[in-house]
Amino acid sequence: MRKATVLAALVVILAGCTSSSNGAPSAAGPGASIDPVKADAVVKVVRDTMTTEHLKAVLVRVTIDGQDVITQAFGESMTGVPASTDMHFRNGAVAISYMSTLLLQLVDERKVSLDDKVSTWLPDIPHTDQVTLGQLAQMTSGYVDFVQEPEFIAASYAQPFKQWTPEEQLSYAVSKPLMYEPGTNWNYAHTNYVILGLALEKITGQDLATALREKTLGPLGLDNTTDPGTAAITEPVLHAFSSERRQALQIPAGVPFYEESTYWNPSWTLARGAIQTTNLHDLSVTAAAINSGQLLSPESYAKMVSTELRGRTTAIAGCAACFDQNIAYTYGLGVVISGNWLLQNPLFSGESAVEAYLPSQKIAIAVAVTYQPEAFDPTTGAYTNVADKLWRQIAAQVAPSDPPPMK
Repeated sequence: MRKATVLAALVVILAGCTSSSNGAPSAAGPGASIDPVKADAVVKVVRDTMTTEHLKAVLVRVTIDGQDVITQAFGESMTGVPASTDMHFRNGAVAISYMSTLLLQLVDERKVSLDDKVSTWLPDIPHTDQVTLGQLAQMTSGYVDFVQEPEFIAASYAQPFKQWTPEEQLSYAVSKPLMYEPGTNWNYAHTNYVILGLALEKITGQDLATALREKTLGPLGLDNTTDPGTAAITEPVLHAFSSERRQALQIPAGVPFYEESTYWNPSWTLARGAIQTTNLHDLSVTAAAINSGQLLSPESYAKMVSTELRGRTTAIAGCAACFDQNIAYTYGLGVVISGNWLLQNPLFSGESAVEAYLPSQKIAIAVAVTYQPEAFDPTTGAYTNVADKLWRQIAAQVAPSDPPPMK
């Protein structure tokens, strides 16, 4: 079930050019590595992880101050089709960092305040008279996460190609009581960013995809990152496969089950207009540009990467995603802080990825992975965010003086 998958990912969090399928260095890359020793160390980590974690493909790029340490693809996209570093894939929660950047840009332009009540723009959505824009961005609103609701899980797995509307997404969450008084705790809830997307459309007078393109993606040169409005992905495509519907389809344990999930419709995941596809290059640029606050004032950037939630949140009954924020995982405004690293780490539909950045050393790491059948639990079909585990091991090699917390 998706709920098991999401929670497993949370546990993990807490603690182009082409290349051959065997991981040979790219012949058409951006140039020679600035540190061949570190590049070789990354290759070893990737190959070892592919074996131990049963990965089908890995795309990885590491840069230091924009210079290439390694840009390489390993494994296969499909049987007989080597993975390549120019392949496109879904970026999931990475789009959350674009949305929070857009919000903070509007704050810098004095068009809104983080303390503005959401009801100013969306008065018909329950509880918006109690919740601020900043609380949506920081996920401290108290809204239930519709993705965790059993009825939603059943509906989304029964219809993986369904095109969801924001109204349908929110119908599973906003009618329920808030889990806590807004601003007093934290829980990861996709509901926040679906509502924030609708608010940003009202504030800008544009559809969200256009607003993000004009103010965030365009200025950063992220030409390979787009919301197509459908389940389409620009070619070439990194194909994904999954066993996560095993329980939903009542496939008995021991019966082989592994299905293509590349073109499952991702419209259930996030805000309309921010359901994107990308490639390794754009993921790497995002890691450095967004996580350094390139488009923001110093004041807004400080708010984005603030660790103020540490010591202010707690586990509560009935909230699986409520916990004490700590050095391993703290939520800022649309970014995750882990040690001194800033990141986003999506996991869904048989794919996981990470973009991470260490500001002090200007190190950017971008990783995308897909899974072999053995990576999925043989009874539940659950799997973990191996991209999150992998980037941390890579970071320990390229930044040994300041590695992120490990699992």
